Amino acid sequence: MSKKLHITNGDVFTQSILDFNLGGEIITWKEMLCEGPTSYLLGTPEFIKLRTNFLNEFYSISPTQYKKQFLSELNRLTALTDYTEVILWFEFDLFSHINMLAAISHLMENKVKVPFYLVCSRKLKGEKEFNPLSKLSDKDLKNHYDNRILLDQEDLETANLIWQLYNEDNPQKLKGLIKRNTNFEYLSSCIRAHIERFPNSRTGLNALEKNVLNLIQKNSITSINQLMGYAMEYQGYFGYGHRQIERLLHKLEAFYKFEDNKIVLSAEGVQAIEGTKNFYRQLKNDDYLGGVKMYDFLYDSQSHNILKL
Repeated sequence: MSKKLHITNGDVFTQSILDFNLGGEIITWKEMLCEGPTSYLLGTPEFIKLRTNFLNEFYSISPTQYKKQFLSELNRLTALTDYTEVILWFEFDLFSHINMLAAISHLMENKVKVPFYLVCSRKLKGEKEFNPLSKLSDKDLKNHYDNRILLDQEDLETANLIWQLYNEDNPQKLKGLIKRNTNFEYLSSCIRAHIERFPNSRTGLNALEKNVLNLIQKNSITSINQLMGYAMEYQGYFGYGHRQIERLLHKLEAFYKFEDNKIVLSAEGVQAIEGTKNFYRQLKNDDYLGGVKMYDFLYDSQSHNILKL
């Protein structure tokens, strides 16, 4: 009899599995590895130090909370052995995919040799439109589960390689994997989104930051909460959560202002949108994206290359 190991990207999917009564063990992945410094091997003293320092400083998540929310689940995942298949429940976006790659890599490091399946957002036969897993009805979510994707060995090795490269100091290597053919339907788009998180060589803003300014310019937005809602809804493949968007808006405060009960672009915001001034020096900080400092590289939107400073 098949004994399933489900790995979910958050409590919502964990509850769905419980509601469906699919059986097996459930590991809930409560990390956000797409932001901040990381290291290849999960759960090591180096990894824990990097993550707890970052999460405590920027999100007020204490080491005790981190141990309870993530490390306890990671330790359970490492200890579990009595299962015959792994089912990954992850969304189409960069946030989810980085977590998924790390989970696959961790299992491969532990020499797991069972079939891997992926339940991910995609439009299936009989469905009217594409929706993320989090917005599917129970019926449609069950349909996705019944049509889960079998990952072959090349898929798993590619996932492990991308996680390894994400933790190295040369994001240009990742760019070379964008066109690799895999059963991860959205992996290429997620790699592109990651590459575009580096500051643009012309403006100093990355794609996600410029998108926020575009939303302000094109819409009548009257509050920070409304702006946050727009930024979360129209962010494409990034998949940032509420607290990440909140931090982003705080970083961009110099680029917008309140005027006549609306949020509008400041003079700096207009310059950034028009590309008439480079704000690299103004925005530069010590943020990490995996194994590399974000501001050690520039993204050239014309050539789509990553340039090391």
